[in-house]
Amino acid sequence: MGKVIRSQNDTWRRAEDASAIGALRRVAVALAEARGFGEEDAGRVAVAVSEAASNLVKHAVEGVMLIRPHPEMPEAIEVVALDRGPGMRDVTRALRDGYSTTGTLGIGLGGIARMANGYEVHSMPGRGTVLGMYFATRGAPRPAARVSGVTRPIGEEMVCGDAFAVVETDTTTTVMLCDGLGHGSFAAQASQEAVRLFLKDADQSPVTLLERLHGGMRQTRGGAAAVAHVDRAAGRITFAGLGNVSAWIASQDGRQGMISVPGIAGHQARTLRQYEYDMPPEGVVVLHSDGLSDRWDITSYPGLVTRSPSVVAATLLRDAGTRRDDACVVAVRTGT
Repeated sequence: MGKVIRSQNDTWRRAEDASAIGALRRVAVALAEARGFGEEDAGRVAVAVSEAASNLVKHAVEGVMLIRPHPEMPEAIEVVALDRGPGMRDVTRALRDGYSTTGTLGIGLGGIARMANGYEVHSMPGRGTVLGMYFATRGAPRPAARVSGVTRPIGEEMVCGDAFAVVETDTTTTVMLCDGLGHGSFAAQASQEAVRLFLKDADQSPVTLLERLHGGMRQTRGGAAAVAHVDRAAGRITFAGLGNVSAWIASQDGRQGMISVPGIAGHQARTLRQYEYDMPPEGVVVLHSDGLSDRWDITSYPGLVTRSPSVVAATLLRDAGTRRDDACVVAVRTGT
């Protein structure tokens, strides 16, 4: 088995008033210290997170921040800051030294970029900004930035009933997403059982894996599930889905849907099938639960498919996500 990535219990923290700045900084520094960051590296995290939080508090609409271990490199820290406005017309100018929004720490986006080991920004006037950055100790390798996903529970629930898992090799990425029926702890138990079953035999074909999920989830509430195998060497995507997990191949020119069959994994299914699709050289495979609307249009986000998977996933969660259901979205880059 290759490298394994699992969904995390993502906690999106609001950044709506000045008290949030210190709270977010403390969460980030505590996570850094728990991962062995020294004083200097933890200091970089503190300054960058404080500045990003300050921008959210002073200028954003519905600003939130996600602070977690990096999905591809758990010894590193990932921070995603997103909002619904006002956005930036000129990101290049915002990254320039000496440019800072009024009232922040004064280092601006350019300073944040220097403090982080890596960063990505996607911003559109009137729609908002998504900033993704990661921090690691000095000399640590860069993460591959091939795949990432985010989750968000319904309302004020503490657990998300949606989950995903990924197995990566140098040339392939296999991802499973499960939307546990309903929400809360029973839905989470169903999706986590799907994760366990998937990781037990992740080197099988998508349709074989889906058959095993269906057979193995009978003692759970069940759910919708899908498996996609992205083979960058062969330029092909193989997909099998059961229920209403949405699956797309997106590029600068638009998106193509991938076919699922109706049913509920663990309880009800027609004959399961898998389908093959050509892979665009520069694009992204997106899987998401029905906690996101299908109505997003990738062509309305110029340049988004070239951004990191975390920024792609967070942008779609922000704009297509609904608070009336658990939500999960995974993005896999097709380029090498």
